[in-house]
Amino acid sequence: MSILVGREITAAIGRGEITIEPLDPSQIGPGSVDLTLGNDFRIFKKQTGLCHVHNESDFADVTEAVSVADGEFITIAPCEMVLGITRERITLAETVAGWLEGRSRFARFGLAVHVTAGFMQPGISNRQVLEIVNLGHKPLALYPGTRICQFVFERCIGTAKYHGKFFDQLKP
Repeated sequence: MSILVGREITAAIGRGEITIEPLDPSQIGPGSVDLTLGNDFRIFKKQTGLCHVHNESDFADVTEAVSVADGEFITIAPCEMVLGITRERITLAETVAGWLEGRSRFARFGLAVHVTAGFMQPGISNRQVLEIVNLGHKPLALYPGTRICQFVFERCIGTAKYHGKFFDQLKP
């Protein structure tokens, strides 16, 4: 598998192998595309006791949905996690996969944008859920519209298409 560089990302967009909506051309970098933070979040309920993690577990049972208006912010305390989502919907051909990564400029504040599950399957068509954690020592205020993460594209050997639970996700 090979990582696509900026001009190859642009060419793949032109061929319809990658669709990103909305997309400002300035978001395309030398080896990735910056993605912006959306307005919808899931925050963890303040509960005590065990959270059982097994095949039937549902994150919706331990979180609640909140929306933040443009110009407003959501605060994340140290050691706290929230689920966010990108504004952009990414659709990949069956020959393209990718990786969702944080940006070093925000990691320097202690912000981890995608804790795990960073691989995006070929053939996806969704907005990307972000597993956002504050690893720093001060509360962080996150604003919708911030270029918070980046998507790195790879060309696949062969074809495949994701048909899983989150194929068409639009909310975190």
